[in-house]
Amino acid sequence: MKTPTQAVSSSVKTSATWLVKQEPSAYSWDNFVQDGGTAWTGVRNFQARNHLASMALGDEVLFYHSVIGKCIVGLARVRKTAYPDPTAKEGNWLCVDLEPVRAFARPVLLETIKAHPGLHDFPLVRQSRLSVMPVSRTQFHEILKLTEK
Repeated sequence: MKTPTQAVSSSVKTSATWLVKQEPSAYSWDNFVQDGGTAWTGVRNFQARNHLASMALGDEVLFYHSVIGKCIVGLARVRKTAYPDPTAKEGNWLCVDLEPVRAFARPVLLETIKAHPGLHDFPLVRQSRLSVMPVSRTQFHEILKLTEK
């Protein structure tokens, strides 16, 4: 029989952390903030779709500008978990709703991530074309430290 402490600790989900990528010319952090959030639609990669399906309410998400800028510019949060992507004409595609939390005073450049010894296996470096990816808690905290320097 579990003690009350064991029952509570086994039922508490540890939140996950993620990174999403977007070209700022298509939808920038500023657009995201102005809109107050968005449905993260249009993901058409099976691995990225599975990551969307794994997101939980309140999970923290790094917002990365790809192509132009190549930097992590802000922090978002999952506002609504995975549901069918209304932009999909066919297939089992998903989206989540994200809301902005805060912009980073110092965006974290891709070249900074690549040069940082604690981020050598950061998913963005290993799988640069994937648009939605999990980030370990350790890596997430390293990124947050870099936004303060």
